[in-house]
Amino acid sequence: MIVKERLEALKIPSPLEITGERATTAEEWEKIRPLVREMMYKCEYGYIPEKPESISFKVVETDDRFCAGKGIREDIEITSHINGEDFTFPITYVYPANGKKNKAFVCINFRPDVPDKYIPTEEIIDNGFAIASFCYQNVTTDDGDFTNGLAGVIYKNKERTLYSPGKIAMWAWAAMRVMDFLETREEVDLDCVTVCGHSRLGKTALLTGISDERFACVHSNCAGCSGDSLNRGKKEGTEKIGDIIRNFEFWFCENYKNYIGKDEETEFEQHFMHALIAPRPVHIASAELDKWAGPEAQFLCCAAASEVYELYGKKGFVYEEEDYLNCGKMLHDGNIGLYFRHGRHYFARDDWHGLIDFINKKW
Repeated sequence: MIVKERLEALKIPSPLEITGERATTAEEWEKIRPLVREMMYKCEYGYIPEKPESISFKVVETDDRFCAGKGIREDIEITSHINGEDFTFPITYVYPANGKKNKAFVCINFRPDVPDKYIPTEEIIDNGFAIASFCYQNVTTDDGDFTNGLAGVIYKNKERTLYSPGKIAMWAWAAMRVMDFLETREEVDLDCVTVCGHSRLGKTALLTGISDERFACVHSNCAGCSGDSLNRGKKEGTEKIGDIIRNFEFWFCENYKNYIGKDEETEFEQHFMHALIAPRPVHIASAELDKWAGPEAQFLCCAAASEVYELYGKKGFVYEEEDYLNCGKMLHDGNIGLYFRHGRHYFARDDWHGLIDFINKKW
């Protein structure tokens, strides 16, 4: 009972109890779910920017010989009319040339390259998946400059308020626009689109997933602090709220600064993100040597969210006690999946294989 005892000792809050009374059915949870989502917006990420007033998609280039003709690559420009202005960012879309409806990924990435060291495109299409990816910095830069890209359109040189969106919320908004694009494509199985990202972009994928239920599944890869690992009970050498705010305060809303040094006292916890995705599947990738992300806290985060899935009559995180911090096994029997692999902080091919295995077990 190591995991259960560990969670009890941490005294983590439950999303089912934020009103003071415990939700005991899925119907009761659905009533308070918006309050929990609002809490995560106001405490941590800021509010997602509004949907665009209009949106359009332009195919800039097509390559039907991609991957020796197994896939078709399209370079796309997405233009949204928002806050009185047009904002355009590029994506790359690749899909199998099989004439079928395909499961699909929306991948928020660090580079525009396709394939990329984090995106083994040929393996992805060989497994029957389409993938639409974009470079996050083509949306807005990864720094404290709120005058460029989408940030410039949203703020127009105005001061950020307490709950205004940070950069993660803006990247999540962009991922939702990619989903708008996929909805126009007849070769996409819209019942199985997964949003995914690594590290800070794993946090972004989680925020996208709680904000847009069109995504059937969410994959967070080595997101760690303020993403897929609990705040409480962190070991020495694991990132805490104060660390991430000092280095990357612009990722979050201004209000998040009020939680510096209060990791053990937050009225929310990161498993609230997993819970808000329920009953849709969520998959976490964790790495043995990624101590900064906190593999222990990631495992416990998965376990803590199970109670919400169970309200829907679904399995949450399925594991045996010996699976706790036991490297190399894919824990994919429930609707919260975890692949704790060997190696370091990276979006590895092993992670993609684990994610594809998880999705294929659900669909």
